[in-house]
Amino acid sequence: MTGYIQNASHWGTFEARHSEGNLDVRPAPNDPHPSPMLGNIDAMVHGPQRLRRPLIRRAFLDGDFEAARAARGGDDFVPVSWDTALEITARELARVRDTHGNEAIFGGSYGWASAGRFHHARTQLQRFLGQFGGYTTQEQNYSYATAITFLPHVLGDIDTVQGPVSSLDGIAKHTGLLLNFGGISPGNMQVEAGGMGQHSGLGWLATCRKSGMEMLNISPTDQELPGEGDPIPWLPIRPGTDTALLLAMCYTLLDEGLAELDFVARYCIGGAQVMAYLRGASDGIAKTPDWASAICDIPAERIADLARKCAKTRCFLTMSWSVQRADHGEQPMWALITFAALLGQIGLPGGGLAIGLWSLSGMGNPRPALPSPALRPGPNPVKACIPVARISDMLLNPGATYPFNGETRTYPDIRLVYWCGGNPFHHHQDLAKLTRAFRRPEVVIVQEIAMTATARHADIVLPATTTLERNDIASSSRDRFITAMYRVLPPVGEARDDHAIFADLAERLGFADAFTEGRDEMAWLRSIYEVARETGATRDLHLPDFDTFWRDGQIELPTPEEPYVQFSAFRADPEGAPLKTPSGKIELYSKAIAAMGYDDCPGHVTWLPPREWLGAEAAQTGPEALRPLHMLSLQPATRLHSQMDPGPVSQSAKINGAEPCLIHPEDAILRNIQNGDLVELFNARGRCLAGARLSERVMRGVIVLPTGAWYRPEARKDREGREGRDMSGNPNTLTEDRGSSKLTQAPIPQTTLVFVRRYDIPDEPSTQS
Repeated sequence: MTGYIQNASHWGTFEARHSEGNLDVRPAPNDPHPSPMLGNIDAMVHGPQRLRRPLIRRAFLDGDFEAARAARGGDDFVPVSWDTALEITARELARVRDTHGNEAIFGGSYGWASAGRFHHARTQLQRFLGQFGGYTTQEQNYSYATAITFLPHVLGDIDTVQGPVSSLDGIAKHTGLLLNFGGISPGNMQVEAGGMGQHSGLGWLATCRKSGMEMLNISPTDQELPGEGDPIPWLPIRPGTDTALLLAMCYTLLDEGLAELDFVARYCIGGAQVMAYLRGASDGIAKTPDWASAICDIPAERIADLARKCAKTRCFLTMSWSVQRADHGEQPMWALITFAALLGQIGLPGGGLAIGLWSLSGMGNPRPALPSPALRPGPNPVKACIPVARISDMLLNPGATYPFNGETRTYPDIRLVYWCGGNPFHHHQDLAKLTRAFRRPEVVIVQEIAMTATARHADIVLPATTTLERNDIASSSRDRFITAMYRVLPPVGEARDDHAIFADLAERLGFADAFTEGRDEMAWLRSIYEVARETGATRDLHLPDFDTFWRDGQIELPTPEEPYVQFSAFRADPEGAPLKTPSGKIELYSKAIAAMGYDDCPGHVTWLPPREWLGAEAAQTGPEALRPLHMLSLQPATRLHSQMDPGPVSQSAKINGAEPCLIHPEDAILRNIQNGDLVELFNARGRCLAGARLSERVMRGVIVLPTGAWYRPEARKDREGREGRDMSGNPNTLTEDRGSSKLTQAPIPQTTLVFVRRYDIPDEPSTQS
């Protein structure tokens, strides 16, 4: 094969050429901002971590199941034939179903497995297990779990966090001041679920900057953005204190007569309760700028001036997804909504709010409303479902009850875990606890392209193809392109498509006809495309037939003639176009939430100090050099989550093989740390190594360790019997596995205090291979 062939990924459309075992990758010619992550693709396909044959843990194959459980996390696997692997997999599925019921099978498999909408691993697994009789699953996602459960109570749906949000063409035209709580991460704008035909985020950011609007990043860290022009001004803020800042800004609007009380009266409920809280009527504490200054470490006059400036111009507010991934993560979002309501600009061009405007490449991208071509998972006969981040608690505590969104739920007794196309040892908190949890089920099956940390915790490992080894369609509800993904090379080793693996299992289990519906790969692509085409025709969007699309390779959807303004219909006619909340209005006070009686999420926005933060006594006691720092775990710029960490682009950023962390020079000097040193981050939950990178782009008292380094613990345990030190720099060795609140039970990785010290390299560090 000599020519370049089009394919796509979460980090962009690209062209690839495969010849004599070599893979050359180049960006799509129409992409104005191609991602450097494309340089990792060859390692993803051909690297030493690639799974090429089915594997079964030796003890499991020998029938010593207790020994197999204890060995999870190690590498003692035996290569087997596909027939053997599939027979054992089918046997175990049937055994667990027949003995314990389908609820005992967990098939969440959360992860960004593939940009392709047919060969989407999680959907294929859910469709298979649903037809098998059902499975326990997850709801929410790790990116914005708090928002998914919380926002419907206050705004009626989750559009504000996942889109469509007010489009950037309108923001660029009408906004005078744009506040970015949590800042802007250039790495986030390199990726999009479902793939993208072009990277649009950086282009729209440049358009906004050139429009003359004022922008401000409010964040503990200031990330360097590419492009021309002066840096966006940065206002440092203590992690976890955005709620206090916004409450004080609300107070200023009320105190100085700048609040749009007519808007609150017509479009909101609960204004009186919130205003009483702001003035201190309920707790004796007025939420003044002086009060917030001591919490946020921002001068009081700066807080008041910022509130005044917002009231005097058309202001758009956005908050990164990372801010709500924290203890009491509901509160900063509620505070943002409350401040936006007091400004009275919700539903106006250039005004209002979004949660995550810059959190993906396509957020705010002008695009017509057309569902993406996609395989649907189908019904799940089992009703058991857990919040996405309660995996360890479920596995370790079968039968235990827990509160969630007004309900009392019970953890099922999981006997079999089937994970396909995801890596919880990347995105889940407290990896030592997760390791213990993964040793509890009777059998763990992992279907993957590489020997990830999750695959190391499996009994059965089934090798899957990459996106370059199959045909598919890339499409996102936030991107204007539908892209054909052509197969570039044959499957590596004995890897097989996820759909083919499940079709063979369905054959052994007696429902192959229902699973395949008599369609091969191309017939499925045609089917899901035609569904989208028919939907488009009802909306005056006329897509070409499938054969034309597949021949031409890409469809560019038209840009809407007018910018989309979220909540504009509600603003124009609140009675005729109500929100989907109980009141039909913005709920600044929620009777439903208040009735739940949760002490960690009252009925209106409330400042609740995080359990771990820089204002805690433990963080302010003793010599400064021995005090903990607040760790933030943001998305990396050199990979997507943990995907392709072994690739050359990701590896080029490492320091002595460990993930780099940002630390302020003054914090480093106090700890005798120099630029490029290996450092150890530790707390009661775990330890990991990282490479020190001194930077004034992070505020004092804060350390930034990106997510996604492949978990690589030392083989030996510590004196207390805990899992060994992680040598690669995975921040989830340190984060707490606890819910944001009883309402949402969402992950809280941004609420983490860690101690930091220089690490002296031993002669022979002991690590897992």
